[in-house]
Amino acid sequence: MAIALQDSAVHPVGEPIPPYTDHAISVSLPKWEDNVGYEEGDPRVLDVMQTGYPRFFIHKNITKLASICASKFGTPSESAMLFPTARSAEHCRVFVAARSVPARVTHFAMPGPAPTTIVYAVLFPTSEFGVPKQFWQHTGLGISSRRAEHCLALLAAHSAPKAATKNKHYTVKPPRGVPSALLVPAGSDGEEDTFERDQALFLEERYGRNLSAQAAEEAKRAMKLRIAGVLVRDERGEVEVGVSVRGASVQESDVYLYPTGMSAIWSAHQLALGAIGERKSICFGFPYTDTLKTLQKWGPGCHFLGNGVDSDIDELEKILADEHARDPSTPPTLALFTEFPSNPLLRSANLPRLRQLADKYDFLIVIDDTIGNFVNVEALPYADIMVSSLSKIFSGEANVMGGSLVLNPARKHYAALKTHQDATFENAYFDADAIFMERNSRDFQRRIAEIDANTEALCDLLHAASVQGGDASSPLTRVYYPKYETAANYEACRIKRDRGGRPGGFGGLFSVDFSSRAASAAFFDALPCFKGPSLGTNFTLACPYTIIAHYVELPWAARYGVNDTLVRVSVGMQDREELVRGFEGALAAARAVAAAE
Repeated sequence: MAIALQDSAVHPVGEPIPPYTDHAISVSLPKWEDNVGYEEGDPRVLDVMQTGYPRFFIHKNITKLASICASKFGTPSESAMLFPTARSAEHCRVFVAARSVPARVTHFAMPGPAPTTIVYAVLFPTSEFGVPKQFWQHTGLGISSRRAEHCLALLAAHSAPKAATKNKHYTVKPPRGVPSALLVPAGSDGEEDTFERDQALFLEERYGRNLSAQAAEEAKRAMKLRIAGVLVRDERGEVEVGVSVRGASVQESDVYLYPTGMSAIWSAHQLALGAIGERKSICFGFPYTDTLKTLQKWGPGCHFLGNGVDSDIDELEKILADEHARDPSTPPTLALFTEFPSNPLLRSANLPRLRQLADKYDFLIVIDDTIGNFVNVEALPYADIMVSSLSKIFSGEANVMGGSLVLNPARKHYAALKTHQDATFENAYFDADAIFMERNSRDFQRRIAEIDANTEALCDLLHAASVQGGDASSPLTRVYYPKYETAANYEACRIKRDRGGRPGGFGGLFSVDFSSRAASAAFFDALPCFKGPSLGTNFTLACPYTIIAHYVELPWAARYGVNDTLVRVSVGMQDREELVRGFEGALAAARAVAAAE
């Protein structure tokens, strides 16, 4: 069910998005000044933050569990960061130790029925919190808020006295299909807590349409089949499997699920390093911030070609030729990472030309298709590895994190990648998260079609009213959208007709730029929609992207066209006419401010 624009426009700063959602992955920053205040540490904003994007804001459930772990295993001057596996915790310890911060790993076995739930903690000096926090943000490997909630519930159940039950017929029973551990957050002991818990659970459950906890593996399998593109029919409990629509002979066994999209990207880089060898990578196009950080901070580093246009491929060819001439016995690079299209400039790389270079110089191509998504584009044939954030449009509900990694069986290094991946992969995706993600994703193709149509209507309207579109007097200078940016490159991979006869769309994300920050702020403040981080939501969501993602490096971002006046919009499923009216009003506000400047 879509959230009406008028219901989202007045959402207070610091409140979760979606509202009343314990595991929301966005947070309301409704005014331009709120985003600046967040980045500058303004208590007016920080003191009311109830949640935030999970890799940037550590959820209160996780903070509480980490505090328990630190008090149990650490010293008074130490804090803990929590991970689902021993290996991920050790990766964090190594990262922290390499930056001259002492750290050690311990584990915390939760009381409760078998199998035992274990959390791994990295203990470090509290004064050095920023260093392990980098690892948490860049890798996305930390525990999820639902895993923390589950652990807190086990601890609470173990420590709480057993109350006598007078009549078993009057005891409270969990809703059918809901993991009982999710129903008892630590510290709940009153009717008000029970009401709030039940209300939150009702909203998450969406009328009980969920799987049982015992069906988590089946949920993961269903998602892998969807991502592999082999499902001919996937509705009302009826499943029919056919040939993959991904453009390669992908099978369920070629798909791997991760706790977050960023952990899939980080793991793709680790997979390449482990299976192929230690060499520099290439970051092609201006990427989401942590992708570049991953390539820079792990392994031998990377070449950064930040514009992502065809002229950058000319520069890349020269780099490759020079490296090959220096040492013809070794491939000049390990892997090229690119987004299709990119975030936030919606540029699409020339994948056929990059593939030719990869085959010539024997390197991998890793493509992030989160924004384009495989309903709209067929990019896998050009990739060795495909990664995606399932937290975005695959879920749509903004209440659960997840990521995927797909190996292309048609590529030269498939056998080496597959062998290494199967030997090292850890099934760290928490069962409850998988259950919610599976439920959310059942209708993702229908939602994408509706969102694509809404987005194209808005972008056509805004493009016509921009300097780029011919209105020289407009404060709106440019609309970044695959229909207008590197259009030929996007068109080369756009699906012409899917199984249902629908052509691929241009996705649900676009960015707009203005002639001044005042005009940008006026436009943003006037938008009648939720404002906060993340994208790919079923409801419209906007943010001043460069302010929120690159505030400490604004001049650097501007070198690649990512200006501090940029507003990024993820379009939802609201009524199209209402969306158009809302964006027309925001543009009018920008025009008024620009006229007064």
